[in-house]
This record gives sequence, C-alpha cells and structure tokens, in this order.
Amino acid sequence: MWFGIALIIVGVLILGMGFLFGHLGKGGRLLPGDIVISKPGFTLGFPVVTSIVLSLVLMLVLWVIASLRR
Repeated sequence: MWFGIALIIVGVLILGMGFLFGHLGKGGRLLPGDIVISKPGFTLGFPVVTSIVLSLVLMLVLWVIASLRR
C-alpha cells in the first residue's frame, strides 16, 4: 500500500515539475547558471543548475518516503 502511495506522490511531483518548467521556461533560462548557446537557426540549452535542484528535491522526497516506510 505504501508503495502505491509513493508512486502517486512521485507522479504528482513529476507532473507539477513538468507544468512548472513548461510555463516558466518559455522566456529563456529557468534558473541562473543554466547554459544556453544561441546561434542563428540553432539553440542549445543545458540546465545545469536546474538539474542539481531537481536532483536535490528528488533525493529529499525519496528520503522522506524511505523514512516513512521504517
């Protein structure tokens, strides 16, 4: 039962992050420190800081879920 609840929570978090990044990222970089290379007809974006923040948030969520299971 706890595994199902954890999957629902993770799914809602992923959905929320997708919605957030879809709307906030339209104007350019999402967070300061993200790398964007723009040339005529070509744009490359590499979200360095965003990846670090997402990793920390996911680690915190998984830590909370693991501590609740004990």
